[in-house]
Amino acid sequence: MLKVDGELKAVIGAARFVSARAGYIVAVGVICLIVAAVISYPYPRLLALAAGLVLVLIVLAGRGLLALAAWSERTHLQQMYYLVADDASPCLAANPLGQIVFANAAAEARFGKGAEAVLEVLKDQIASPAAVLFRLQSRAASEGAAREDVLSRHGTLRLSVHNIGRDRFFWRMDEFKERSFGGRGAELLSLPMLVVNKAGVVLFSNDAMRRLLGLRPKRLAEVLPNAGVRSGEEVTLSGPDGPVRAILAEVEGQNERREIFLLPSPERPGQDAVLADFEHVPVALMRFGPDGSLRAANKAARDMVWQGDLGNAMFHDLFEGLGRPLSDWLGDVVSERLPGGSEVLRARRASDDQFMQVTLRRVVEGGRPEALAVLNDATALKTLEAQFAQSQKMQAIGQLAGGIAHDFNNLLTAISGHCDLLLLRHGREDSAFADLEQIRQNSNRAAALVSQLLAFSRKQTLKPEHLDVEEVLSDLTHLLNRLVGERIGLKLVHAGQLGAIRADKRQLEQVMMNLVVNARDAMPDGGAIRIETEQVTLSEELKRDRATVPSGDYALIRVVDHGIGIPPERLQKIFEPFYTTKRVGEGTGLGLSTAYGIVKQSGGFIFVDSEPGVGTTFLLYFPVHMVEAPVAVAVAQVRRTLVRQGEGVVLLVEDEAPVRAFASRALRLRGYTVLEAENAEQALKTLEDPSLEVDVFVTDVVMPGMDGPSWVRIALEDRPNVRVIFVSGYAEDCLSEGQARIPNSVFLPKPFSLNELASTVQGQLH
Repeated sequence: MLKVDGELKAVIGAARFVSARAGYIVAVGVICLIVAAVISYPYPRLLALAAGLVLVLIVLAGRGLLALAAWSERTHLQQMYYLVADDASPCLAANPLGQIVFANAAAEARFGKGAEAVLEVLKDQIASPAAVLFRLQSRAASEGAAREDVLSRHGTLRLSVHNIGRDRFFWRMDEFKERSFGGRGAELLSLPMLVVNKAGVVLFSNDAMRRLLGLRPKRLAEVLPNAGVRSGEEVTLSGPDGPVRAILAEVEGQNERREIFLLPSPERPGQDAVLADFEHVPVALMRFGPDGSLRAANKAARDMVWQGDLGNAMFHDLFEGLGRPLSDWLGDVVSERLPGGSEVLRARRASDDQFMQVTLRRVVEGGRPEALAVLNDATALKTLEAQFAQSQKMQAIGQLAGGIAHDFNNLLTAISGHCDLLLLRHGREDSAFADLEQIRQNSNRAAALVSQLLAFSRKQTLKPEHLDVEEVLSDLTHLLNRLVGERIGLKLVHAGQLGAIRADKRQLEQVMMNLVVNARDAMPDGGAIRIETEQVTLSEELKRDRATVPSGDYALIRVVDHGIGIPPERLQKIFEPFYTTKRVGEGTGLGLSTAYGIVKQSGGFIFVDSEPGVGTTFLLYFPVHMVEAPVAVAVAQVRRTLVRQGEGVVLLVEDEAPVRAFASRALRLRGYTVLEAENAEQALKTLEDPSLEVDVFVTDVVMPGMDGPSWVRIALEDRPNVRVIFVSGYAEDCLSEGQARIPNSVFLPKPFSLNELASTVQGQLH
């Protein structure tokens, strides 16, 4: 094809510019000629005459160039027309907007004589004609030519575009018809077939396919709603007379086309027929359809899970517990959105809690895609998981209870302490005395509740000692009889020769009272409670529930009642804090959890046996400790200077301002000199004065920055004779083994009263 030179194109452009403004230029030229005729000066007249003539000549030249360009373009197009007039392929010439300038005989025969635009020609042949037009013309404008093969309804359409200059593009269209479809042979096939492109648009469907569907499909989704079906699998189509089953066969065509054939589906046996190897394999297997319907289950699966008829069973009828619809999971596996996998599910129709590890895999059986489920009994694994989760939950609750108790102890110390200060100024005859006494008593009740939280979390401060169980229970019998009332009898049975145990007597009494009260409440119609003791020797470790009791000698305490009993589903929860079956106001739910914490903190074990309607037995195992006879040791009497009450200097270090204010006032009221510091750093700065004499450090253990034991160690390097009192809302266990090895130190737990603080300080000074 001919191209126009850049210089010639520029000249023609200038000619068009001049032609467009010819009227203005001629007017200016005429004015110049009139001026030349009027003026008498030779040089100006000559200049005006020349200018007028030049402007007129420019207009004439522009018009001439345009006429020459139009003649040249007509000649060019006429030559091109003669060149492609008899071409067998449709040829067009168009401007950049796609408007057709001329078309050869093949194009007129193929697209009709009335076609005015390339877009109109292409829209019936290919998909997205506007995008193809813009893409090819842009490439031809920049590179001179472009070519692309595009899928059409009748085959492949090869579009060639050339830039022929003067804002013209030459189009040539060559069409290649495929013999694989769209021809008479495909129409005469009795086998239904269709051809689609990569976008799912149906390019061709033969007469057999149209009769099978009862319509002419436009998209593949109208034929196969499930896009995940593969070649060789069975599909179900919606025909005019109902569902039609067929086997899908797909052939890869050219240019990303898909040729799809539908083969007759063979008759298959009934759903109850199961292959012998599938039926008797020693692994539980089930097969489910894409909709979740159970197609087959072998004997091992039926024995493991199913109870009842297999006829209408669905996947979600058999299992539960995934957290989302089970049919969605199965559908994802069958359609290959998920590769498969395993989940632990609960069997719905099992007589008790039974868990299965269900592994799904996609398989094709007889041309039908389905999910194969492999089942394994996971009940033991699930039980172990639940026990581990329970222990983790109990540990987390214990940590939370310990933290809450610490904060509450600080608050209760300030409340009860300031209440003690007020009681010093108000006697019994004072009208405010009763109100203050109420505040003090309720503060003590709150402190007891916090103590129960600490007992459950096993962070309370115990004072263990060697105890005779028989003696402790005998001393407690009178109080227990008052607790159970008149309608319930209490009987104490000792086995004798139990041996001593090591525990906090007050806390052991608390455990027994909690268990007896629990037994009393379980017998609303009266009855009898038995407390039995026995020495037990375990020759090998005892594994029960989630605990392992080492071998050895134990003192066993049983608390037996014949009440309503505890249902099996509640046995695992009775030691949880705040879990109670009593009505609101009848219990806090901390009794058994407190007993559990005290027993475990004392090194013992607690178990429960119960049967609804028969009764409940609590069993407490405490290790037996051999008590050696005391050895007389000569102790050197160290003489110390006695200090009278109220004499001495106390350095008080406490980060809680209300607690520090109460303790400071309480000690000053007893005559002590008190130096205050809100943290360890301030305390060390106060001690930098060498002339300062301090007798006792009273310090909180846990503080922001440096903790209590750390700063005390530093201070004792220069003041080794100073006595130390550690106070804390946590238990004494908050002092690590290394930190607790501080000479001349004692521990005072919060909340403490004014008298307890004063007596502790006095005890350290004397």
